[in-house]
Amino acid sequence: MTYLRYIQYFYLIAAVLFAVDGFMQFNSEERSPWMSFFFAAIALFMFFFRRRFAKKMGDQQKGNK
Repeated sequence: MTYLRYIQYFYLIAAVLFAVDGFMQFNSEERSPWMSFFFAAIALFMFFFRRRFAKKMGDQQKGNK
């Protein structure tokens, strides 16, 4: 289950991409950038949530050995 350690970084990359998309839409009058900023915030939250979860699971596995 080593892939779970790396999944959290995909959320961080997604947050950066959504934030960049939001800033690019900020100057455009056609679309509103707020949905991109919302997804960036959700992805950032998921990054920290998965990071804490992975740390908790790692500490639990160390305690069982």
